[in-house]
Amino acid sequence: MIRATPTALAALGRLAIAVALLAAMVCGVALVNLFGRPPTAPVAGLPPKEVLRPAPVSPGSIAPPAEEPLPQPAPGADPVRQWADQVSAVVDIPARAIVSYVNADLAMREYQSDCRISWATLAGIGRIESDHGRFGRRLLREDAQPSSPIIGVPLDGTPGIRLIPDTDGGALDGDAMHDRAVGPMQFIPSTWRKWATDGNGDGLGDPQNLDDAAMAAARYLCAGSRDMTTGAGWWSGVLSYNNSVDYAQKVFGLAESYAEAGNRRR
Repeated sequence: MIRATPTALAALGRLAIAVALLAAMVCGVALVNLFGRPPTAPVAGLPPKEVLRPAPVSPGSIAPPAEEPLPQPAPGADPVRQWADQVSAVVDIPARAIVSYVNADLAMREYQSDCRISWATLAGIGRIESDHGRFGRRLLREDAQPSSPIIGVPLDGTPGIRLIPDTDGGALDGDAMHDRAVGPMQFIPSTWRKWATDGNGDGLGDPQNLDDAAMAAARYLCAGSRDMTTGAGWWSGVLSYNNSVDYAQKVFGLAESYAEAGNRRR
């Protein structure tokens, strides 16, 4: 009778473990074939956007709080962008969008100082209209252009939609049948034709560019010598942009929260 040495016994033990593991793997494959693969974990989506709630204010009663003007950028410096980076860290607005809104605010203080429109109101409108150029998972680039053009639904008169036949041959919205709102501030082509503005100094007025669109929106809101720091002026301006009290109340609530965040960082 041959006796196994300790070395041989150890080798046999390792062989038995290997055989057992192989059998378990074969069994596992068989079970997968029989019952199907276990469900994979779902891929996490983007966090839900904040639900916009109308501010509990009566139309025409008051305007959102305004801010003291930021200093004009000094040569070789950009305090607007520096401040925008700080504000963007605490509110859900891209810093580049804040720059567009603030520059429109500063320009209007020179161009139409009696209007006194706040960047926060422009930001409130930009949030509702296109999530500051990020609608549909777009990104707002550093040149203030969304990563792809933003074009709204056809204004074809279906329930809940205004009827506006084409006014630009589809030049801005690609639709030769009906107008569609375009760009981060959602201008209708006929309205853009009247208020088109070059907000970034490149010689063009492009509704898809937030620098241009924010400046055009500021001019539009300030039309008729409105004072946007008064209840009457602010509500008249915002309701001219979208004739809905619910819309204006949402803009009010957003503007109020944005102004509060900005004032804390002055």
